[in-house]
Amino acid sequence: MTAFRKSQIALTSKAAPFVIRAERAVDVAAREALLDASFGEDRHGRTCQRLRDGRAPAAGLALSAVREGKLVGTVRLWHVSAGGRPALVLGPLAVDPACRELGIGAALMHQALAAARARGHAAVVLLGDAPYYARFGFSAEKTAELSLPGPFERDRLLAIEFAEGALDGAEGMIVPTGAALPKRRSVRALQAHAA
Repeated sequence: MTAFRKSQIALTSKAAPFVIRAERAVDVAAREALLDASFGEDRHGRTCQRLRDGRAPAAGLALSAVREGKLVGTVRLWHVSAGGRPALVLGPLAVDPACRELGIGAALMHQALAAARARGHAAVVLLGDAPYYARFGFSAEKTAELSLPGPFERDRLLAIEFAEGALDGAEGMIVPTGAALPKRRSVRALQAHAA
């Protein structure tokens, strides 16, 4: 029988490990603060936000990265129709600026894409920096005839197919198709009170 030897590794605080797990309700406030810090408080007016407003993320495809008990990264995927083809839209992807050199963004991307593929999704679309996302397999090859509901830079509309041909011939508007979020009672109560 072979004895396994445990090796001792000294980790500096900068190299502290992180875990990626399913997003939890307790993550909401920290996620929103991270997104505000990463994209600005005006992020709700951005084009891709129109695909997410009032919708729930795709089941099992909202992920959080946690390091030393603190949320340091987030990514979510959402159901859309990409010119009549079922797909997901990825975003936003955000990492705490203090942790950007630890590979958290790449780990979130790999985990999210693997989970989407495992759940049988055929394609993922995103609006982002082509050189960054190319390493995950994204390109503008299948998005030339697709549009978003608002202004966007054509060369930043990217996609990856998990099923060959999933976006062949896709043209037209990318629109949300995911489950609608239930209206909050407090919002309805405030609206009723104001009327």
